[in-house]
Amino acid sequence: MKKFFPLLFCLLLHSFLFAQELNVNVTINTPKLQTADPKVFETLETAITEFMNNQKWTNDVFEEDERIKVDLVITITDELSPTSFKADLAVQSVRPVFGSTYQTPLLKHNDKDMVFFYEEYQPLEYSQTAFQDNLTSILSFYAYIILGLDYDSFSLFGGEPYFQEAQDIISLIPPTVARNFKGWRSTDSNRNRYWLIENLLTPRTRAFRQAIYDYHRQSLDIMYKDPATARAIMRQAIEAIGEVNNNYPNSMILQTFANTKVDEIVEIFKNGTSQEKEKVIRVMQRVDAPHASAYRKIRG
Repeated sequence: MKKFFPLLFCLLLHSFLFAQELNVNVTINTPKLQTADPKVFETLETAITEFMNNQKWTNDVFEEDERIKVDLVITITDELSPTSFKADLAVQSVRPVFGSTYQTPLLKHNDKDMVFFYEEYQPLEYSQTAFQDNLTSILSFYAYIILGLDYDSFSLFGGEPYFQEAQDIISLIPPTVARNFKGWRSTDSNRNRYWLIENLLTPRTRAFRQAIYDYHRQSLDIMYKDPATARAIMRQAIEAIGEVNNNYPNSMILQTFANTKVDEIVEIFKNGTSQEKEKVIRVMQRVDAPHASAYRKIRG
């Protein structure tokens, strides 16, 4: 019996240590800092890192090597007061590709509407049922977006509960906060948090999420053993995304996908057939006109 309790403690400790889902690296840049103490941002960087990495976001257990790799880069653009700041938030997450050492990007996004209050050593706390502050709401929102995209890439519509959690965060934002802190309302912009989650949950883009699953699980994950079949499936996924663009033109999620995947698509289809190249170029230039010249590089 005496041996049982240390063993039980070790098992519980192992479960705790390897239960968290995210492996987030946080960088805070302060290129225009004038009045605030730089030490404040050192503690903020630590606080955000601990908040993102130590919070239990799902009911699943992740081993250390299964945790989702995320980079958060916060660039302070304005000091509104000694304890309030405006910033750009760059979010990037990746996913491993089966049978390779390659990490495919799932999200590359820049949120320019990050405004928050923070005092040195202020604890960051998350609640599923109540608004705490704008900083933790933004961080939690992107944690669930990252989880949703990752789960969608491994199982068909597997990210649904996490996208719903992101939607719930928006529903908890008090009206006064939504008026004073941009990014939460449809009227603030057509490229913000409101539209990101709207695009992911609306039936109008359901085929996009099917395509995300096909692109990753059915294509990238078999690329190591059957490149030709993998490219054919990926081309079909891209054509499906093109159809979504026809039904919901200029939607934010398609632009986010294109910004995330442009380099990868170009490199993969440089090795495609002439027919594949032309179909992908034609679709992606419609979906992602700003990168039209990049897609022409597919031809070699």
